[in-house]
Amino acid sequence: MSLFYQSQTLLGCVSVLNPNLNPRYLCLCKSRSWKVLSTPPPSSVILNADEGGRFSKKIHSSNDVSIRNDFVTPFGYQGTTVGIIGGMSVDATLNFLRKLVELSSQDGQSPIPFLLCSDPILNKELLSYERSLESFKLDSSDIVQSLRNKRVFLENSGARCIVMPCNVSHSWYEQVSNGCSVPFLHMADCVAQELKEAKLKPLEAGSPLRIGVLATNATLAAGFYKEKLQNEGFEVILPDRATMEHTVIPATEALSRKDMEGACNLLRIALQVLLVRAVNFVILASDEMRDVLPHDDPLLKKCIDPMEVLARSTIKWVRYSGENT
Repeated sequence: MSLFYQSQTLLGCVSVLNPNLNPRYLCLCKSRSWKVLSTPPPSSVILNADEGGRFSKKIHSSNDVSIRNDFVTPFGYQGTTVGIIGGMSVDATLNFLRKLVELSSQDGQSPIPFLLCSDPILNKELLSYERSLESFKLDSSDIVQSLRNKRVFLENSGARCIVMPCNVSHSWYEQVSNGCSVPFLHMADCVAQELKEAKLKPLEAGSPLRIGVLATNATLAAGFYKEKLQNEGFEVILPDRATMEHTVIPATEALSRKDMEGACNLLRIALQVLLVRAVNFVILASDEMRDVLPHDDPLLKKCIDPMEVLARSTIKWVRYSGENT
């Protein structure tokens, strides 16, 4: 089997890799500012995997001269390369990448290097799981194995840190991260830590710090946001059954029909229901709902985007690791 990687230098590139080593090998996305894993053209790299999962590399140049290096790390990147397991949709994953690149390149700094592993079949499975009203009854073993395969692939490809910018994927974080040889950041951990560092004060005197969580049934049922926040001393406020049945679930159904106005109105109601319970902020823990509200909507000032928090936490890890290497 082989994995084909064609280098590009047009304003940088992003490698989108499928670790399952089947015909869905590679997509290449271009961006004005992303400078990731690009090598001088006109070379290309063929990566061959044996039955043990080890890679050999053959470099082809324009004059047909081949150089073979047996059993090397696929991309040979060292230091602080971040491995990213793609989320529930391409849009959600690109949203995270955009935040990662923009935030890391502030103050004239260079964007951090990363490897992105994405699979459209997994995206569909995650979307189906999240939208199911009884997702806890579904067999998720294939999803878990696919996520683990991608994690191992990124490790073997030189990633020194793994992130998973997808809320519902964190339902299986323990199974996916088990045995990982590099740091694997948990999105809810990052959110809880950032809230703790903010040193917030309760909105009502004598009351505990309250944080709301708005998400789909699948993410709420997994319970990881509630667990991580409570571990940091926060009181967690979740939507009640009526709010889920009359606003959150209909909002996701409106999204599936491409009814953005209907989804937006329902989401506003759901957020208001949580805010009247004196929460400091609401964690908008849904990949689909995150971009429903207009960017100038006042409600967004009371919302926390876990994707953005994960991007900031990833950058902190990279900067800290770079200073200590």
